[in-house]
Formats: sequence, structure tokens, C-alpha cells
Amino acid sequence: MTPMRQATISRTTKETSVELALTLDGSGQADVHTGIGFYDHMLTLFAGHGLFDLTVRGQGDLHVDEHHTAEDVAICLGQALDRALGDRSGIVRTAHSYVPMDEALAFVAVDLGGRPYCVFDVEWRTPRLGALSTDLIGHLFETLAVHGRLNLHARVLYARNDHHACEALFKALGRALDAATQLDPRRRGVPSTKGVL
Repeated sequence: MTPMRQATISRTTKETSVELALTLDGSGQADVHTGIGFYDHMLTLFAGHGLFDLTVRGQGDLHVDEHHTAEDVAICLGQALDRALGDRSGIVRTAHSYVPMDEALAFVAVDLGGRPYCVFDVEWRTPRLGALSTDLIGHLFETLAVHGRLNLHARVLYARNDHHACEALFKALGRALDAATQLDPRRRGVPSTKGVL
């Protein structure tokens, strides 16, 4: 029987306190509370479309702004993904997803080969989505890539509405990571011709 691929991460700084639990082989259940409503919405979509079980309790210095809280949640999510994957033996490793949301179309491709890199190609029309600044969203994807040790490319091909564009991005991220983290029964060891990730 395959062991549960899950992780719990705690992070406390002078600016934030985050508790995050992630189960890769879940059913899309999310219980997310960061104090940033739009971010909660996006992480709930990420979990639901990736079929991950995700619990987040985040508190931070929102009287300053949302940056520290949002960033530290992304750090914890990346660390949880990395820990839940273990040595990454048997995983599919690379995957991508196109997701439409009304007039918007987003694309996300991932490689879980252990090399952190992020390309985020999105032009926003508005400065904020609820309490989340749009210029922070690319940084959150970069933070996930670094702490999750993955190569992550994200792009909005076209959109008129930033809410729709961001929803499509987080759904595509969830779906791409779901596909890449799947275990391939044909795979023996790590998914690399070098024999090591």
C-alpha cells in the first residue's frame, strides 16, 4: 500500500504565523483562512481542481499590507509540496494545463524535477483583486516554485477580466500539479534519465 503523501508545515516569524497541511492524494477539500479573502478563494480553487486536501491557518501583519502573510503561506505551500513528494520516485514529473474562465484562458506547465525556476507572463488591468494586489501574484508563484523545488511557467493568453484570469491561473496550477504528482505504475525510481533529481 502506498504511504500517504502529505505534509504539515508551521512557520512563525515576527510578521506572520502559518499552519498548513497538504495531502496530495486527496479529494479537493479545502479549509483556508489567511485573512485575505481573495487569496482564500484562489487557494480553495487550487485545492479543488488539483484534488488536494488543503488546510491553512494564516495570521499576519495585515495592518501593514497583505504581502508578508500571502508570501509566507506560499512558502509553506511550497515546502509542504516538496515534503509530501518525498524523493519523488515514481511520479509523472511534468504536466501542463489550459483552463478557460469565461473570456480568459490561462496556461500552466510544471516540472517537478527539483530545479526551482518560474516564468510568470501575465499583464494585469487592475491593481488589486479584493485585498490582494495583482503585482504580488507573480511573486507568489515564484515563491511556490522556489520552496517546492519545481519549474513553473504560467501565462494568461488573453483576458478582459483580472478576476477570471487569476481564477484560471490557480485552477490550471492545481490541475497541472495534480497530473505531475501522480504515480506512474510503470516508473521505477526517480523520473530522470540521469538517475537522480
